[in-house]
Amino acid sequence: MGKQKWGRYWKVLTSSNLGMFGLSLLAIFLLIALLAPVIAPFDPTDRVGTPFSKPSAQFLLGTNDVGQDILSELLYGTRVSLLIGVIAAFISILLGCLVGIIAGYYGGKVEALLMRLVDLVLVIPFLPLMILLAAFIGPSFWNIILVISLISWASPARVIRSQVLTLKTKGYVEAARSIGTDIKVILVRHILPGVIPIALSQFVLAASHSILIEASLSFLGLGDPFTKSWGTILYYAQARGAFLTDAWIWWVLPPGLLITTLVIGFAFTGYSLEEILNPRLRKEH
Repeated sequence: MGKQKWGRYWKVLTSSNLGMFGLSLLAIFLLIALLAPVIAPFDPTDRVGTPFSKPSAQFLLGTNDVGQDILSELLYGTRVSLLIGVIAAFISILLGCLVGIIAGYYGGKVEALLMRLVDLVLVIPFLPLMILLAAFIGPSFWNIILVISLISWASPARVIRSQVLTLKTKGYVEAARSIGTDIKVILVRHILPGVIPIALSQFVLAASHSILIEASLSFLGLGDPFTKSWGTILYYAQARGAFLTDAWIWWVLPPGLLITTLVIGFAFTGYSLEEILNPRLRKEH
């Protein structure tokens, strides 16, 4: 039965033009990330040309201020930006699921305490909190992931808690509780399967937001200076005056377009997932 349900989900997702377009974009970026060492013309850390070289047959997107090939930086940066986005989203969804399931199922004082914590995270100004955490913890790959996770789990927790409140009133859940079924069994067998589709759609949104947050932090100089991400490329372009010269065309514009395109891919995929989760949104063909 589970396979049939997931089969229907996949059919709805692939029947949507937006969904297929979004999945195609994500597949392309995933392929680029996996094949970066093969398709990149140079090592992104090597100085291979004259600084601020314009695009040419040898350097398709020119070089940066130290003579590194920008195209190679972008290809390798796909790995870092995508990896940070996916890992941070996964951790934030795990935290959101944990808090949302516990709060929704147990209710009472436990729910009140956890939801006040969620409200606290949601009400604190996002940008100052993000900058403060990143500056306090320090710039590194895993610290950036930690910062993004700590500020992104609250919204999924609220959504998942609402779903759990609905699920726990279902007849099969109440029947399991009435016969004394262990709480762990109820949560794993009856509650969790109903939460997974919601968590999946929240994961897509969280991954999109995580990529934007990483780019924002890196652009502000709070990213890992030892990794090549799209955000750090923009930071060094801004710090080296690329915005004031023609270099912005080949140094600033490409990473900005890549970030936008990847976020669009996640957004279209998330839109299609919403059609799956809400049958009233599905279009009749």
